[in-house]
Amino acid sequence: MSIERYKTSHRWSVATVHNGTAYITGQVASDLNCGVKEQTKQTLEKIDGILADLGSDKSKILMATIYMKDVTTFKEMNEAWDEWVAEGNAPARACIEAAANNPDELVEIIVTAAVD
Repeated sequence: MSIERYKTSHRWSVATVHNGTAYITGQVASDLNCGVKEQTKQTLEKIDGILADLGSDKSKILMATIYMKDVTTFKEMNEAWDEWVAEGNAPARACIEAAANNPDELVEIIVTAAVD
């Protein structure tokens, strides 16, 4: 039984892959000086890159968990999500309001995806 670890540090891995499933740790935007829609777009772009590195893509996402600082911005987050999600391949998804480690982080997304 093998486990592949991607971009591992002392504390965590950006992703782990086991039995054809990738588990991607919470991703946040690179620029925290923008609104929730832009932060969501940036976060999803990061996820695209990680999935590509792992040999997968957004059409293979099984589950997404989205943590939001303020759920009253749900509409703006969904606008970015809807522009990004693969047509006909929407994953299971949950949105949760939660405090972030950094108060400027408006969105954090965790993804589980199939890997070929």
